[in-house]
Amino acid sequence: MRRITLLLLTLACLPACAPVLIGAGAVAGAAAVSEGGISGTAEDAHIGALIRDAWFKYDTDTFAKLNLTVRRGEAVITGVVQDPQDRVEAVRRAWGVPGVKKVVNEIQVTDSEGARGFARDTWITTRLRTALAMDGEVQSFNYSIDTVQGTVYLMGYADSRAELDRATEIARTIPGVVQVVSYVRVRGTGV
Repeated sequence: MRRITLLLLTLACLPACAPVLIGAGAVAGAAAVSEGGISGTAEDAHIGALIRDAWFKYDTDTFAKLNLTVRRGEAVITGVVQDPQDRVEAVRRAWGVPGVKKVVNEIQVTDSEGARGFARDTWITTRLRTALAMDGEVQSFNYSIDTVQGTVYLMGYADSRAELDRATEIARTIPGVVQVVSYVRVRGTGV
């Protein structure tokens, strides 16, 4: 609980953080029902901050191109880099953070699609987030979504295999989706 309090106080001290404070109650509520609970969510946030800091110290351009989701010490990294060495370095630095249990490397080495590709991927993510929220069979707050060059990455926890299958099928129906990669675990199964 002290970590949560410290995290919230730290956020309160940052400039222009009113939106963060307004959403803190929602974050705490979602954390309470997440697989790891409040303390697990706080630990994952701490690990994520340390990984992002390590990337930032390496190269701010690379840092800006990568996305990160941490759940129960498992770091899933997505994004696009042009230099294969940047991909290796991003993963190496993630493994160097205390508390990281697993690193899933989904970084693509290819030319960026620029603003048009970014807009398309953002549209896909937003459309999918809305579709999941509107579906009565899916607990949308249990999922993190990242889209990179039309590939949708689903991360999080499903209450059942049927829910996971439903979320995956919804993702596949969004226009512009090339493929769906799932790192979703079904609660209570270890899978």
